[in-house]
Formats: sequence, structure tokens, C-alpha cells
Amino acid sequence: MMRTDGYPLSEAARTGHPLDTVIVCGESSVMGGGQFAVIAGPCSVENEAQMIDVAKKVKASGARFLRGGAFKPRTSPYDFQGLGSEGIELLKAARRETGLPIVTEITDVRMLHMFEDVDIIQVGARNAQNFELLKELGKCHKPVLLKRGLAGTIRELLLSAEYVMASGNSRVILCERGIRTYENVYTRNTLDLSAVPVLKEITHLPVVVDPSHGTGKASLVPSMALAAVAAGADGLMIEVHSDPVHAFSDGEQSLTPEMFDELMKKVKRIREAL
Repeated sequence: MMRTDGYPLSEAARTGHPLDTVIVCGESSVMGGGQFAVIAGPCSVENEAQMIDVAKKVKASGARFLRGGAFKPRTSPYDFQGLGSEGIELLKAARRETGLPIVTEITDVRMLHMFEDVDIIQVGARNAQNFELLKELGKCHKPVLLKRGLAGTIRELLLSAEYVMASGNSRVILCERGIRTYENVYTRNTLDLSAVPVLKEITHLPVVVDPSHGTGKASLVPSMALAAVAAGADGLMIEVHSDPVHAFSDGEQSLTPEMFDELMKKVKRIREAL
């Protein structure tokens, strides 16, 4: 058992688990242990045609997982809150069409029964320290993609992972998605890429980077995605929308499928160079 600033870190520590954890979903979607994977798709599930169209395009470009928000925790109660359980059904329809495992966010422990057919359950930044939710996710034995809190430290992210793992679920993926700092004009958050090598040193869990939320601007996503690959990330989480201007949420940080395809070609070259 190692300690992080006085707090025990048992399950997530690399000291007791020297080999990297590998997350396997479906027949060919693997992350960790040297296997790089990209999660891509729209911020919000809007309709079936949208989901299937994006799913087919991101798969053709090399994405291994499909993301899409069915439940959307929004700062304003007047913003689009997601399609709810209908959104999960649309994600499942896209999975049937493409074979891509689906990733979507849970916002309340009472929703857990709706996620029985979801491949990876995402815990968003606002719930990073919802400890009762984390403990329940520790009992479900599905992979959990755990995002860093809005102003969370690396220690707090690791201890949140420990909540899930201490409850019995070792299939945790850590996600650096930017933190809130003094900067709030030119970027949405401050993407902390130093967290990647730090986490890879401390823990055996896969580490992915979300440059979409980390920057908030589509023009910045490719460069930060490539920097994340160079920093040693096990994967990326990228928002992709066929018509970002008319997206229900976060269109300004979403890549078009064409932009995503170009990024994936560059990611491949960076990985080959490494």
C-alpha cells in the first residue's frame, strides 16, 4: 500500500499491481497495457440518424468506442438536459449498427438500472466526489470512466478511483479533462497534461485525455490531443458532431467527422514515432 499525502492508496497503486490494467469491451475494443484507444462521438445524443451517422464515421476513422450523452448535467436548468433513457436506446441502436461499445454518463445513483446495457459508465467531473455513486459503481463490475473534478487534484482523482475499486470493481479508467484555473477567456478549462505521466507513474489504471472539455474550442483540440498522445496517454476522448453549429450542446468544442479523420491520421503518426 502506498500513501498519497497521508491518504492510503491500496487498489489503484502501481506498487501492488506493477502490470498495467487492460480494459476489454466487446471483441476488439481494448485500452491499456500498450493498447491505445479513442472514444469519440457527440456531446449529446440528439436523434437516431445523428448517432448512427457519427458512429459509422468515427469507426471508419479508427475510433474504438462511441460516446454520447443521454443525461446531461448542465450549469443552467434551461439548457438541454439530454434525452434520458431514450438516449441510451439510441446509443444501443448505434452499437448494433457499428459494433462499437458505448460510453455514456450517469448522473444519479438511482439511474443505475438504466445502465445495464451500457458498456462503459462515465462519471462526469461534477460527480467525481459523489462517493455514494462511486461505491455503487464499485458493485456493478462494469468499466467506469472516471473524470477529474472541476478543480480536483490528482490525489482526489486517485482517491475517487479508490472508492470504486475498494467496493470491488477494478475496471477503472482515469480521465484528465482539464481543471478550473484563473484562465476563463481563451480556454474553457486548463488541460493538465502533466497529470498523464504522473498518473502513469503512480497507478496501473489506463489514463485517457479529453481535450474537448479541456480546451472548449475545436481549433485547440487537435494540438492538445497530439500532445496527450506524446505524453503517454492510453487513449483520447473526442467530441465529434456532423453539424457542430447546430449541436444541442458544446458544438463549439466538437470536431466534424472530417476534422476527426485528419486528427486520427496524425495520432497514428505520433504513435509510430514514439
